[in-house]
Amino acid sequence: MNAVLNILRGIVIGIANVIPGVSGGTMAVSMGIYDKLISAVTGLFKHFKQSMKLLIPLGIGMVIGIVGFGFLLEYLLANHVLATCLTFVGLILGGLPILWLSLRKNLKKTPGRRIGVGEVVSFLVLLAIGIGLPLLQGSEGAIKTLSVDFGTVILLFLLGLIASATMVIPGVSGSMVLMVLGYYSTILSLVTGTVTMLKDLDFGGVIHNCLLLAPFAIGVVLGIFLIAKIIEYLFNRFPCQTYAAIIGLIVSSPFAILYSADALSGFSVPELIIGLVLAALGAWITWLMGSKEEG
Repeated sequence: MNAVLNILRGIVIGIANVIPGVSGGTMAVSMGIYDKLISAVTGLFKHFKQSMKLLIPLGIGMVIGIVGFGFLLEYLLANHVLATCLTFVGLILGGLPILWLSLRKNLKKTPGRRIGVGEVVSFLVLLAIGIGLPLLQGSEGAIKTLSVDFGTVILLFLLGLIASATMVIPGVSGSMVLMVLGYYSTILSLVTGTVTMLKDLDFGGVIHNCLLLAPFAIGVVLGIFLIAKIIEYLFNRFPCQTYAAIIGLIVSSPFAILYSADALSGFSVPELIIGLVLAALGAWITWLMGSKEEG
């Protein structure tokens, strides 16, 4: 049952990884599995079996979420942008109560410890970063045609390192960063195109796309391990400030989502109402999954 639940969590994280402005790391925090995920990654070789029990179902779910939602994303954002974005706002904000409890638990470890200047500054700085990053987002342009050569391989590897941030750092959207760099639609097209080619038995196209996706995937994997080590260090040395910073990033996420998708232009009242209902449902789902993990 726990494996099935982790697959469902992986699907949510995978979907979040596809949405510009939404962080897969944020969703992991919101669902109460972030600490375990970081420990599983950093302790993979030391506690291999235990780590794989978490990473395998999460990985299966992430693949399902990324590939499945990749095909739906264009339609949803083109036809139901506000409702879609508000659903993800709810999914993210639903984890705030659990995150707040985690901050308070760490504060109570030191008698008389209260929220101080360090926590306030961490919250405000990361809140400003979370709001400022989407403002840097420019027009992405057309999908790029990539050839398999040394320069492209290095470029895709570096893009993978950048994209890995969305899977590890809460509040940082790798998809949005890829959009800023102008490669979001190109990478998404490679993923969905490969699945379509497999269905059409176009093995030449599959091989070409895989040769391009391989360096990107390697960059993602290496990036996850490197960044996970940094995050683990911060949680061990500065847990309260780290939680406060993450809360700041999460609070800024609704702005990042709505601004990146331009969701507030030309919407209708019925769509807004539906979106708010879906947001409430998303918040309840996240809270329920996170509470089960905490329990």
